[in-house]
Amino acid sequence: MRIYPEQLTQRLSQGLCQTYLLFGNEPLLKQESIQSILNASLQQGFEEKHRFSVDNQLNWQEVYDVCQALSLFASRQVLILTLPDSALTAAQANALKALEPFLHQDILLILDGPRLNKKQESAQWFTLFQKNGVYIPCNTPDARQLPRFIEARCRELHLKPDHESVMLLAQWHEGNLLALSQSLMKLQLLYPDGALTLIRLQEALSRHNHYTPFQLTDALIEGKAKRAVRIVRQLQAEGVEITLLLRVIQKELVQLCKMQEYGASGMGLNTLFDHFRVWQNRRPILTAALHRLPQPRLMLLLHRLADIEVMVKTDFDSQPWPALSAFTIEMCGHPVMREPVN
Repeated sequence: MRIYPEQLTQRLSQGLCQTYLLFGNEPLLKQESIQSILNASLQQGFEEKHRFSVDNQLNWQEVYDVCQALSLFASRQVLILTLPDSALTAAQANALKALEPFLHQDILLILDGPRLNKKQESAQWFTLFQKNGVYIPCNTPDARQLPRFIEARCRELHLKPDHESVMLLAQWHEGNLLALSQSLMKLQLLYPDGALTLIRLQEALSRHNHYTPFQLTDALIEGKAKRAVRIVRQLQAEGVEITLLLRVIQKELVQLCKMQEYGASGMGLNTLFDHFRVWQNRRPILTAALHRLPQPRLMLLLHRLADIEVMVKTDFDSQPWPALSAFTIEMCGHPVMREPVN
């Protein structure tokens, strides 16, 4: 069974499952989900908790012993296994599969790991535990999902934001759900009536958004110029190395160039996306990007990017960040008046 973090409380009220698989990149959602499971399990007599990290130093016999150590008077136990950020080795996957026969009604297993792709969700060890368990993806909501996430959180806290307040909260807290949670609790204390307006938000809060280089490339692929410039400015304020951003953008442009070459040779879009292992939800925006950015345009953008890198590495009095902002506007399809780079 697959549910989302916001559905977990209702699911727990219907009874406990033997295994909970919490995988994703959002620490707050994981932390809250694990705590909800522990609270519910404690009410069912699961008083002991054992936590192990799956790495090359783990003695798996200690894990198996937890499942076999029960006596007539022992309490029920929660077993938490934290999986590594990298893919499991064959030995680790086999050891994990060997654990399944040891599980019984007095053991509740929680698997805690990184975000999974479709291939990893189809792995034998994963499907084995999901069979009698619940899979809870704990991923950070993207810019499109975040407003709905905020509205749901506000309902839980009996807050009543107007539409503009929801959008401002989303803009100020994107990529930082912990700060969002803290801000909402602060607003709950400040305004007992629960009404949230732009004026109240601006008086009570400051920006806590956090962007990654990959959110920048997504904005560039989607042609969202305002969002791309906002992300560039935020990354600059956070002290992110500009050369890192240039490399990430360059990698995306090179892949688009290869896609255009394969397309020109007669390869269909679906075959093209399968070849480059593009997820289904990214295919529509990449299709639009390929129509917006023909091969000559992509080559020009690569030259523009190289000019900025030369500026960074050879002219220490230059201003590469404004140049990168101008580049993002240009890649999103808007003409930019620029001075020649010396």
